[in-house]
Amino acid sequence: MHSSIRNFILPLLLFVVTALLPLVTSEYYTALIVKIMIYSLFALSLQLLVGCTGLISLGHAAFFGISAYAVTLLSPQYESGNLLWMLPVSIGIAMVYALITGALSLRTKGVYFIMVTLAFAQMAYYVFHDTKIGGGSDGIYLYVRPEFRIGDWVILNLDNAYVFYMFVLVCLTLTWVFLAMLMRSRFGAALTGILVNEQRMRAAGFSTFGYKLTAYIIASGLGGLAGILYAAKDGYVNPELMNWEQSGLVLLMVILGGMGRLSGAVIGTITLILLQEIFQSQALFGEFAVHWHLTFGLAIIILVALMPKGLIGLPEQLRARRRSSAGSPAAH
Repeated sequence: MHSSIRNFILPLLLFVVTALLPLVTSEYYTALIVKIMIYSLFALSLQLLVGCTGLISLGHAAFFGISAYAVTLLSPQYESGNLLWMLPVSIGIAMVYALITGALSLRTKGVYFIMVTLAFAQMAYYVFHDTKIGGGSDGIYLYVRPEFRIGDWVILNLDNAYVFYMFVLVCLTLTWVFLAMLMRSRFGAALTGILVNEQRMRAAGFSTFGYKLTAYIIASGLGGLAGILYAAKDGYVNPELMNWEQSGLVLLMVILGGMGRLSGAVIGTITLILLQEIFQSQALFGEFAVHWHLTFGLAIIILVALMPKGLIGLPEQLRARRRSSAGSPAAH
């Protein structure tokens, strides 16, 4: 019964509570929750690479931005576009870019892989920043949120705030379920093996390059989905979505929450975004709030230093400390 509660009832309860939050919170907090959910999905996509496969990428924001631009450019300027075809096309464009760049990036390892992924992401950034595609450095607006429709039958109208909120929540939930099932599959076991010892996996007859490339492409598609939701949320995209700072931000979410656990990506996202909101609050910090980067950076340094396994590893860290204290001579 305990296992059933943990694996089914509690997640269901969390889903229901999250779904009901907009009914009791203000528009500001509802928008903040939507932002957290979108970035949680983005962080989950990177967790597949960093925590589950051992591929530390500094170019993951490229897929986030490419899909955001794609869905915006494909949308009619003053009409609602049809996500029924725009969603797979926009995600597909990001995955094609991942196939091309991943096939080259994955031939390198370690710090070289990090630098190559960063280089490819910056290439995408400058394509949109220095050309007229998507409005150049000024970006481009998505005036009307797209919708799901078949002919004249509207299946899902995302222009409704609560419908959009629920759509983001469902996307996040399905992404979590998909990645959880993926990591329990033979494919996921192979990725774990690559993370632990890639050389031994190759010796066992596994094509590690193929597994890593597939994981890279899947992660890009999920990152692209997050980008589409972000574009629909704000109605505006610009090249900064693909900048290295965006890749660094989502990587920090994964590290802060804890690598290797899906829940770590979500916990890290919640913590980081809430810290940003707190340190930017003039109600709490007054005029010093304009220097929020300083306090935010110090808080991140302290958290990472005190919790090397991330926030998800804090309970285990506390248990180990208690066992150490109980077994020490001073305790007797």
